[in-house]
Amino acid sequence: MPVSLFTCPLCHSPIQPAPDTWRCDGSLNPKQTVHTFDVARQGYVNLLPVQQKKSKAPGDSQASIEARKRFLNAGHYQPLQALVGQQMQALLAKQLKGEQGKAPINWLDIGCGEGYYTQAMAELESGLIDNLIAADISKPALVELAKVGKAAGRLWYQQDKVTSARATIIYPLVTSAANLPLSAHSMTGISSIFSPILPSAFAEVLVDDGYLIIAKPDAGHLASMREALFDDVREHDSDKFLQELSSEFTLLHTHRVSHELALSANDLRDLMTMTPYAYRAKSEKRQALLDAVAAQDFNTEAKFVLYVLQKASKRSDTMKPLS
Repeated sequence: MPVSLFTCPLCHSPIQPAPDTWRCDGSLNPKQTVHTFDVARQGYVNLLPVQQKKSKAPGDSQASIEARKRFLNAGHYQPLQALVGQQMQALLAKQLKGEQGKAPINWLDIGCGEGYYTQAMAELESGLIDNLIAADISKPALVELAKVGKAAGRLWYQQDKVTSARATIIYPLVTSAANLPLSAHSMTGISSIFSPILPSAFAEVLVDDGYLIIAKPDAGHLASMREALFDDVREHDSDKFLQELSSEFTLLHTHRVSHELALSANDLRDLMTMTPYAYRAKSEKRQALLDAVAAQDFNTEAKFVLYVLQKASKRSDTMKPLS
């Protein structure tokens, strides 16, 4: 692991990871002061300074995280997880063949949550990713991710337990997407699955020709559920951010996946809890829907769109049209 992969969120000096405490070297601090960041017992590192927080406990709540764990572990969004893995597999296999193993493959999963998609990335064939940075602003989410990674022996300080030369190592970080504690041009790729899109911040940490994978709800996603919860249903505008990305990225591919869901009352309750519907819908609407599902499963359709982009080279590349 290069010392310069991580940077201090306070002074931007290089950080040296260590099993108990991460330390920056203070080289970019006018006072040459060294900043330290303790490693939590679960294995994550908090690189989110107080001054970068917009609330006392930013990010998803524990209730939302628990609901998402139950819902995702039941396999309801597995087709999307599989699609993400397939696309990353194709991109990185090509990258590895071109590089012939010269440089490590570093991937950032931004807004990783409790790690449903992150853990699948770590299991890609042949350990395609060397260093997998799992970043989220929610500390409770990173606690859950780190626990699973630790049990699997995949965390960064467990490298001595890894037998494969190309096994994936996970670095769980509490951090802000807007202030990534990563060195410039250090990431081979970034995935943002239902997470914020920050073109400049992403371009800054990506290598030249690095990849960006974005997953969003597609038009018609959970339509029957939203119709039951809201009087005025607004359709998902999945590609509205593409124009913002066009100065930094080229769109390579667009993929769509959809599948039917038959949800029990518990599944539906978890789905509402893990989405903004938990607070946007009126409580009487939520309860009426749950009461109706008590007798039989609720049917709806999950629809997702996946964009595969590449950081534009220094040539005057322009955004390709949607396919």
